[in-house]
Amino acid sequence: MDSITHLALGAVVGEAIAGKSLGKRALFYGAIAQSIPDIDFLAAFWLPAVDNILVHRGFTHSFLFGIMATFVLTILSERWHRPLKIPYWRWALLFGLEILIHLLLDACNAYGVGWFEPFGHQRFSFHILFVADPFFSIGSGVSLVLLMSLDSKSHARRFWIVFGLVVTSAYFLYAIANKLYIQRDTARALERQNIAYTRLLTTPTPGNTWLWYVVAETDSGFQVSHRSTFDARNQFLPLTYFPRRDDLLLPLESTHDVKQLKRFSQ
Repeated sequence: MDSITHLALGAVVGEAIAGKSLGKRALFYGAIAQSIPDIDFLAAFWLPAVDNILVHRGFTHSFLFGIMATFVLTILSERWHRPLKIPYWRWALLFGLEILIHLLLDACNAYGVGWFEPFGHQRFSFHILFVADPFFSIGSGVSLVLLMSLDSKSHARRFWIVFGLVVTSAYFLYAIANKLYIQRDTARALERQNIAYTRLLTTPTPGNTWLWYVVAETDSGFQVSHRSTFDARNQFLPLTYFPRRDDLLLPLESTHDVKQLKRFSQ
């Protein structure tokens, strides 16, 4: 997801876990904790673009990094705030859950996440949410603004915590339902049109979960289209065909750049 969404959602989750112990500082800790995996953006300053696309959402988005970061941040935070007597388990829950949410959300985009780096290089991408979807972010965004403005002892804080988490979760479940519908509906449309395919990609278009980009891979190329959740059932799927033309890549397929791009694009 985009950085603003991680900051807003992280702040609300931080308030839910540690608001009573840290006050409004929990918003800051939560926002920073959920943004930590994106520290890999620094690699773009010295790596070539073709290598940076695999470093981004690579090791710093792995479960191993999440465990290591949680351990280090828990130790440091407990010592820094020792007079508050916040137990280790609460710090670990705060940092561990925030980083886990980041890893899971990013895997719902199209970019791909290296959960098992450095031991396995498979990228996980479930194509449920576009990387920047304002409808997904609005709930936590509204909650963050109000939590920042309300007094730290206000009873209304609990309501806005619940509001942000419920609205965000509801939209996420709605996006999953749309994904399943589009996947099934597209597969049926291709079958009716006698299009045989080896792989089918359905991924949301920018900023929404109603219009989806569709790619059906065949032996000779790719059938490309768009499908909306508002399209009538059994509606004809207009397709644009792109030939594979692997032969054009033969002179370059052993180069480092092409190997990296093929691995990234799967």
